[in-house]
Amino acid sequence: MSRTAERSDTATPATGAGSPAPDRPGGAGLDRILARETTSSRAAASVIAAVLVIGLCGYALLETAVRAVGQPPWLIDPQTAAERITALPAGVPPLLLGAAGAVVFVAGLFFFLNAVLPGRRARHVLANPRAAVVVDDEVIASALARRARLAANVTQEQVMVVVSRREVQVNVRPTSGVPLQAADIQAAVEDELRDMAPSPLPVVRVNLASAGVIGA
Repeated sequence: MSRTAERSDTATPATGAGSPAPDRPGGAGLDRILARETTSSRAAASVIAAVLVIGLCGYALLETAVRAVGQPPWLIDPQTAAERITALPAGVPPLLLGAAGAVVFVAGLFFFLNAVLPGRRARHVLANPRAAVVVDDEVIASALARRARLAANVTQEQVMVVVSRREVQVNVRPTSGVPLQAADIQAAVEDELRDMAPSPLPVVRVNLASAGVIGA
């Protein structure tokens, strides 16, 4: 989730992913561009997994070679290690066994989630018939915060917008003694979203703080 409080009335320019190639068949090139710009890379997780596997295999090969030439093991003899693993949980303190199991579980969950989850970046695609336009959620949040500020007639410090893939949360702290209507702010933000036409179109939720701020 990407979040931002409005910092200025000028939004950062949108990031263009580039114009589609004229020879792409059926928009396939455009789809690849959008997928690349809105999906996070798995390179980091892949490198970590590869380093772990290579390190484990290298250590096992080293211990095997040391045993083959009749030298004492560096850490533990492969046969002894295999016997201890087979005998688990015998001979291992429950606390150590639980800690090791938790580490293995967290590591496995990390790699599993990286493999099956879509890995979305904090970006939205804007409708454009001539180009692939991808905008950071921070840029969208800045524009929506400005629109909400104008609709509520408050300062920029009183509005914070949180944009996720499916939802936009508009948090407004009203000025003390000045009543606000959440429906009016929501209508203004939804109108701004319709003009942007992000895909997918998030649902707008407005939260008015119960405690107001003292006006200048």
